[in-house]
Formats: sequence, C-alpha cells, structure tokens
Amino acid sequence: MAPSASPPLRAGAVAPTRCDAAATGLRKALAGALGAAVSAHGALVPSGWKMRLLAAGLLLVAPLCAAFYLPGLAPVSFCEEGEESEGCKSLIELFVNRLDSVESVLPYEYDAFDFCQDTEEKRPSENLGQVLFGERIASSPYKFTFKKQETCKKVCTRSYDPGNSADKSKLAFLKKGMQLNYQHHWIIDNMPVTWCYDVEDGQKYCNPGFPIGCFVTPDGRVKDACVINSEFNKKNTFYLFNHVDITIMYHSGKDENWPGARLVMARLRPQSYKHTDENNLSCEGPPMEIPGEFTNKLNLIYTYSVTFEEKNNIKWASRWDYILESMPHTNIQWFSIMNSLVIVLFLSGMVAMIILRTLHKDIARYNQIDSSEDAQEEFGWKLVHGDVFRPPRKGMLLSVFLGQGTQIFIMTFITLFLACLGFLSPANRGALMTCAVVLWVLLGTPAGYVSARMYKTFRGEKWKTNVLLTALLCPGIVFADFFIMNLILWVKGSSAAIPFGTLVAILAMWFGISVPLTFVGAYFGFKEKPIEHPVRTNQIPRQIPEQSFFTKPLPGIIMGGILPFGCIFIQLFFILNSIWSHQMYYMFGFLFLVFIILLITCSEATVLLCYFHLCAEDYHWWWRSFLTSSFTAVYLFIYAVHYFFSKLQITGTASTILYFGYTMIMVLIFFLFTGTIGFFACFWFVSKIYSVVKVD
Repeated sequence: MAPSASPPLRAGAVAPTRCDAAATGLRKALAGALGAAVSAHGALVPSGWKMRLLAAGLLLVAPLCAAFYLPGLAPVSFCEEGEESEGCKSLIELFVNRLDSVESVLPYEYDAFDFCQDTEEKRPSENLGQVLFGERIASSPYKFTFKKQETCKKVCTRSYDPGNSADKSKLAFLKKGMQLNYQHHWIIDNMPVTWCYDVEDGQKYCNPGFPIGCFVTPDGRVKDACVINSEFNKKNTFYLFNHVDITIMYHSGKDENWPGARLVMARLRPQSYKHTDENNLSCEGPPMEIPGEFTNKLNLIYTYSVTFEEKNNIKWASRWDYILESMPHTNIQWFSIMNSLVIVLFLSGMVAMIILRTLHKDIARYNQIDSSEDAQEEFGWKLVHGDVFRPPRKGMLLSVFLGQGTQIFIMTFITLFLACLGFLSPANRGALMTCAVVLWVLLGTPAGYVSARMYKTFRGEKWKTNVLLTALLCPGIVFADFFIMNLILWVKGSSAAIPFGTLVAILAMWFGISVPLTFVGAYFGFKEKPIEHPVRTNQIPRQIPEQSFFTKPLPGIIMGGILPFGCIFIQLFFILNSIWSHQMYYMFGFLFLVFIILLITCSEATVLLCYFHLCAEDYHWWWRSFLTSSFTAVYLFIYAVHYFFSKLQITGTASTILYFGYTMIMVLIFFLFTGTIGFFACFWFVSKIYSVVKVD
C-alpha cells in the first residue's frame, strides 16, 4: 500500500513531500492571485505596497506546513558515533516482522523459527490494523552504528543434535519454512529492507522480503531461490541463507536544513556460507548445506556485513519510490485501467442515451394520450402504476441488507478518499485496516436510520426485530466466519491468530459503540414518516403476463452483474495480489476512480434492466434491483476461485480453508455494497418516472 503516480497520490510521498508540494503550490497560487489583484487595481495600490502585500501573503503560507507529519512518520536523523545529540542518533536498529509465504496463508512470527534472538526484545506498539493482518514487529540482534562498516560479523550460533527431540523439531520447522519458501521481512527506520534482483527484459525487481533458504528436491529439481547459485545443486538438500550483505544508503543533509543524515534506502543480498571456524570467519567458500536426512550434529552460524553509501539524489520523502517503480505489472496496469475506463464510459453513455431518449418519448406519448379526447388503452410501464410500489415480500431482510450496505458504502468511500490523500500510505503500517474498522463501528447510525426508514416504507411493524437484525445479522456472519478462521490460525500457531484481548476489544467496539449507534439511527428512522410514493397502490394485485426468457428474473440478474464486474476485475487482480502474494498495493488514485465508475455502472445497469421489466409489466422490482447489481459479488467469487487455481501455489487444507473463508467475507461485503447502490438508483428512477406521468 503506497503511492499512486501523480504527486498528490504518491504514497511514498508521505506527509513531508505532500506538505512541501502543497506549500509550493499554495505559494504560487497566492502569488498569482495577488499578482492578478494587484495588476487589476494597479492604479489604486502603490508599487511599494504591491511587494509588501505579496511578501505578507507568502509569509502567511510559510508556517502552514512547517511541522506537518503524520503520527509516527516523522524523519529520524543519524550521526557518526561520538557526534550524537538530542535530534541525532548513531545506533541503527533492525526490526523483524512476521514471515509469510505465497505457498501458505499461515504467517509465523520471527520467534517461531530458531533464528538469532535479541537478548532485550522490544516490541513497538501495534495498531488494530497490524494485529488483524498478523503483523508482529520485534527488535532483532542486528544493530549497526551509522557509517561504521562491518565485514562478516557473527550474530549467533545454533547447534542441533539428532538425539535431542527439541532440536529435531526446531530443525524440521526451519526446513518446512525453506520448503514452502517463507520470506523474512526486515525493517530499518520504518522502511523495508529490500532484496533487488534482475528479472526478464533486464528490469530490476525490489522485493521487500527475502527467503529463509531454498530446497533442491530428491529428483534434483531446483526450487525457488536456489536458481541464484549454481552451487545449490545437491539432491534432497536445503540451503540456508545464514549471511546477509546489507547496504544502507543515506542522504547526508547537504543543502538541507536538518541535522545529521537521513536513511533513504536499505538493501541486502542473502548468501549461504558454511563457516568452519567460528573464531575466524571469512564469508567465503561452499554454501551452508542442511541434508534432507538429519543424522549428524549440525552447527549454523549466522553472520552479516554492512556498508554505508551516500545517496543525495534520493529525497527522504520519496524513498519508497524505487520499490514501487520496480513492481511487476505496473505498466500493464496503466494500459488496462485506461482501456477499462474507455469501455465503461462508452457503455455508460450508451445506457444513459437509451434511457433518456426512450423515456422522453414514453412520457410525452402517455401525457399526450391522456390529454386527447379519444384516450387509448394504457400500455407499457404506465400500466403497472397501481402495483409498482406494492411492498416486497421479505421486506424485513431487504431493509436490513440496505442498512448494512449503506454503512459499508460510506466506510469504503471515506477510506479510499483518505488513502488517495496519502494518509494511509505503506509507511503508516496497518492504517488502512484500522481506518476501515473504526469507520465501520462509528457508522452504525446511518445503517439503523436507512434500515428503519425503508422498513417503515415497506409497511413493516416488527421494528424491534428490524433494529436487532440490522445491528447483528451481517456483522454476526462476518464475525462467526472470522472467529472460525482465527481458531484454525490459533491451532496452527500462526502469528495471524488474533489475540484473545483483541477479540474482546472488537466485540466491545461492536456491542459498546456500533450497536447503540444503530439503535440511535433506527430511532430517528422510525420517527420519520414513510417515504411518500408518487402513485397510490391498488387493493388487488395485478396479474403479471407470461414473460419472455430475457425478462424473467434470473437471466436479468445474471446479465446485470457482468458490466460492473467488467470495470473492476483488473483492479481486483492487483488487490488479490497484494493480499495473497504479499505485494504492495499503491494505486489508490486509480482505485478511487474505479470505485466511482463501479457506482455509475451498478446504477445504470440496474436502472436499464428495471425499465425493461416494467415495460414487460413485471412490477416486482424491489428485490430484483438489489440482486441485479449485487450479482457482481458472485462473479467476484468465481474470479477468486479462478485466481486460487491459476495464480497461487497454496498447498495444505488449512491454507485452502483460510483462503475461501476470508474470500467469503469479501464477497458478503461486496454483495451488500453493490446491491444497495443498485437498489437506491432504481428506487430513485422508478419514483421519478411515475411522478412525471399523469395518472387518473
């Protein structure tokens, strides 16, 4: 999660850059505006005053951004040993995060593997989003002094005895990690330590993680990172990356107004060395082999080398950019999104034109017939005016879905808007999830209000049941699914298992804040009058004529979801990549644009199909309008299944259950959100068209 391409959306450009850019832009705008004002009234303002006025305006803008940093994202300055001060330190600490794999959905804490531990382990406080995503950041024994080079420095030694059952299980777990290609995620100065290597077409890819090691199968097949070294060739052997060459790049602060230097990049290269003499380490020679069959004693010595490079051409505020620019598929995404936008806008134009032209003719014809002396028999959608607002069956459930859908819509809109502004950048870890959860909790009032108001419009009387279902039904389903997934993670010992205290906190937020707010919203919703319809409903329901295949409910619903899905499936690929393939997602600008287009296409597809059904004298539009656009969620699920089998290498029953368990939560949220958009678009459309025709 990081920046988009245009300056205000660049996530690497966390607060400082945005601030500088905002100040510069504001100064230019103010200078231009003052200049224009001065030139327009040049005769009235003396020339000396012109300069003073301009200077005063610029001075007003100057302090606006002087100290604007997002919490926890302020820069840190580093000095050489012996030159430390209050705002400048020499110790550089390396923090470790959870380890994850593209072949498993189960992340593990660094401590779960038998790596070198910090004697005085520190854990930075984590926000709700980090805990929910399974991030577990801890200090490590890798500590450096600014500008002090180290070569082949020992960190620790780990010994394994085949006669010791504890040693056997530790080594077996380490081997499993290498077999499933588990990746380290290291952090220096709140920035990922990356492993950059060449990929096809001579491009460089910078991975914010690096593998524990790699494995050559018993039949001699070289897996994963073993391809980087021709010496990794022995059958049924594991190769451990027990050495890292770290390069830390810094901006010296030259021509800047800060003390000391700031770190702008941290790279490493994993290596495997079989250290024979613990007291005379050279970091050369053959790789560290761990045989598939554990029969002899084994010593693993972990080492590192660190070098420092001055890099004044990289600004501190744009230090994430090199990771994002190296991301695969970025160029494809630009083309695909523009292609998607053109198709969707073209279809939207067609839909709008058909509806407006056809409707205009219909309304003119109906009103002309009414005013003529020899009134002909009514036909088309006007025929069903006495039944079109007849309350739907299962009105309770529909109103509950609409309340929840409204809550999700507002939450998504605000979250994406903040992400576009750069407040939820990747440097601000867990911010996106925290923001979404907190907003959802606080938006109980609109959910209760919409649900109660719609239920009253449907002439419902069981208001207590309506309020309780709105507050508990959909969140309850999501929580039950989430709880089952959490049990599996807990049994497997994964770091993604939510601690009991956090679960209690989530329940407290739900029942202590969200539920009471839903009750407040419902109270105001039931106090309001029902929504007035433009036409009266007849006592006796009209018989619906035999429908053709295309105007039957199911074909219409299935067709209705295709258009909205067509505009999101490209973004969906990148979102699924960020979740399951652990790639950063940073195109929030585009995502917000696609979100707006999704709203338009859901609305237009639903309105168009609703119009066709009303012309065919089928007035059961309430549920159909909800299901037409919400069927996009079914296509989302089908795509997630396709993605699982074609793009992921996930193995194991637990990982498969977790993948589909979490996917079902996404599908339910999307179902409620898209269905609500389609319903309200159709409700507005039907109310509008029946309010402009004359009805006896």
